Amino acid sequence: MENATAAPPIVTLKNVARAARLLKGVISKTPLLLNLGLSRAYEAQVYLKREDLQVVRSYKIRGAYHKMAGLTAAEGARNVVCASAGNHAQGVAYACQLLGLKGYIFMPAQTPAQKVDKVRLFGQEQVEIILTGRTFDDTFKTAREFCDERGSTFVHPFDDLAIVEGQATVGLEILKAATTSIDYCFMAIGGGGLASGVGSVFRQLSPHTKLIGVQPLGAPSMQQSIAAGQRQALSQIESFVDGAAVKCPGALTFELCRELLDDVVLVPEGQVCLDLLKMYNEEGIVLEPAGTLCISALHQYAEQIKGKNVVCVVSGSNNDITRMEDIKERATRYQGRKHYFMVTFDQRPGALRRFVNSVLLPEDDIIHFQYIKKNNKEKGPVFVGIELKQAGDVDGMQARMLAEGFAYEYLNDKPDFLSLLV
Repeated sequence: MENATAAPPIVTLKNVARAARLLKGVISKTPLLLNLGLSRAYEAQVYLKREDLQVVRSYKIRGAYHKMAGLTAAEGARNVVCASAGNHAQGVAYACQLLGLKGYIFMPAQTPAQKVDKVRLFGQEQVEIILTGRTFDDTFKTAREFCDERGSTFVHPFDDLAIVEGQATVGLEILKAATTSIDYCFMAIGGGGLASGVGSVFRQLSPHTKLIGVQPLGAPSMQQSIAAGQRQALSQIESFVDGAAVKCPGALTFELCRELLDDVVLVPEGQVCLDLLKMYNEEGIVLEPAGTLCISALHQYAEQIKGKNVVCVVSGSNNDITRMEDIKERATRYQGRKHYFMVTFDQRPGALRRFVNSVLLPEDDIIHFQYIKKNNKEKGPVFVGIELKQAGDVDGMQARMLAEGFAYEYLNDKPDFLSLLV
């Protein structure tokens, strides 16, 4: 990606500095901390910009408050509207409370109660929460229609210059806190507001820094748009990394990211799960999937960042504890240690014993077994989940099944079907 330098910057340092002054006393000036574990693993100096420690546990309050504090009295009187499944909703709600503005927060109907409660906590009596729509796109459409009918102000999650300028204050804080030059800066991308803002500041104050955007593999909207040279709306996305699962980047943020970023990398959701658990178990840092993206991207840049000074913007920590089982499941499957099969068993005594003794190794474990005996059949299907001690042994296990006469269908590569069973 080429960085254009002839045109004046859209996001100016003057406006970002003004946003920083406006946010003083509202946000936390989050720390830039050297992480010893990651630094040792990658033979680099890896610093984490801890936006997970922000007042609403993500950077989103920066853009939301900056946008809303700049409204005229007449605009504020007409109320504000936003659509969000999480972090942006919390930022807007908290800004409503601080500024005394009435806000209507639209969230998908299936949003977990924990997230709804957090929005209500931050907004208190200043916000009204409307749960509607099966998907975020349905919710967004309804929110825009509601906003237009009332003549209210829509607070977009990313595609707004005031939002981008607010998020840009993250970059200003990083460069003020840094005691050495920064070689690489990794930033998560959903719609592109954070990368646009931080990237704009770095290009003007630290032009040598390599700026790397990071998206989940199942939601590569910005990466595909930049590759195509125009905005691309994805027909479908994997919504697991919900804080970065956006079907189409913004018009403004697309232009900025295309101009500013050196690369956009895609990270498998399973890798995100592995690193999320590792950060919790080894570092005591609780992150949400989107907040883990930049750390996961380091695997792909391991050679390039050796001996370098690296910053990962840890964007948030709003993770619902009820998701942890799913996260562990995805992580173990991604490691190649957990496998699911539909196996045809003979319906006679001893079939299970033969499967355990002849197919599994001593340290392998059956973690799921579902079998309904049908007396009028000689054979019957069994849904089996197996956790292997050694990830590379799945081929050997499949060979042993065939050798023992167990026909099977492998299910790990059928995620939609598997999700109905697990």
